[in-house]
Amino acid sequence: MRTFSKVFIVSFVCFLIAIFIGSYSYVKEKDIKLESEQSYPIAEKMDIGKTIAKKLEIAPKEPEVYSNLNEAIEKSNRVNFIVLGMEDVRTDTIIFASFCPDTKKVSLVNVPRDTYIHRKGYNTAEQRKINSIYGDHGVEGVKKTISHILEDIPIHHYVMLDYKGVEKIVDGLGGIEVDVPFPMKYRDPTAKPPLHIDISPGKQTLDGKKSIEFLRYRKGNNNKGGYIDGDLGRIKAQQGFIQSFIGKASDNILTVLTKGFSHVKTDLNLMDTLSYGRKTIGMTNEDFETLTLPGKAEFRKIQKKVLSYFIYDKKETTKLLEKIYNVKSPNP
Repeated sequence: MRTFSKVFIVSFVCFLIAIFIGSYSYVKEKDIKLESEQSYPIAEKMDIGKTIAKKLEIAPKEPEVYSNLNEAIEKSNRVNFIVLGMEDVRTDTIIFASFCPDTKKVSLVNVPRDTYIHRKGYNTAEQRKINSIYGDHGVEGVKKTISHILEDIPIHHYVMLDYKGVEKIVDGLGGIEVDVPFPMKYRDPTAKPPLHIDISPGKQTLDGKKSIEFLRYRKGNNNKGGYIDGDLGRIKAQQGFIQSFIGKASDNILTVLTKGFSHVKTDLNLMDTLSYGRKTIGMTNEDFETLTLPGKAEFRKIQKKVLSYFIYDKKETTKLLEKIYNVKSPNP
């Protein structure tokens, strides 16, 4: 079992914080102004904040329709992020998050960490995996690689969050309800932090610590048990966790911010977050869709070493992007 950055939610929580902080900043700014004019009880301040947020809310519009992907990339006002969960110098979690300010919808596309990518001069088996790029080229290298895989779509920002932030946020929200598909047991005292996973199957509310264990789990000791389809099965389980998390987080943004803000690393500046944040006011968990980069797992032998890679499907990836960007080819 690898270290914490198995956690799919790390990057998603980071995205939520970055995108919603603008809403909070607007409301906080208005509350401060009101407080300077008159003192209000805490409950009334919360009601005032909600009222202001409602007034600031921008109604969603019908999406623009494009005839091809190149036109969509050039003309669309979508904002694209990569959200990262780190394992030392490896990006163990990579998500492409695309936000449409017009429709107020977010598409989250998980890019498996074992995605095969060939770089000139990097020829070992491990270097052919996308999770090795950060250690050699930093976040800019990851952005360029994801853009290359996704038909040269621009990546505007990145965000990262560490595991302590996730644990604190989940506890602050009172736990997250999930349906654990089977008994999850795994021990690794040498992991950082040490792993002692023991979760019973069934629907239940997990606290911060148990949520981290759930999200880190892949298979039991000696490769016993676990998800039948490996990482893809784990991703599906984590996406279910995300949907449950969104439902709670969207109603408790202040908790998300206060518990997780200090654990965020991003290139978003204040003006970005204010702008994006206002456009997210009124969004619910139904405005988020979770997807996975199209492709399949495949074993390949590189320099006498056999590893499992995720081979992305270029044609299906293009179709996925056309759907996200609302490309509708004209009738022949």
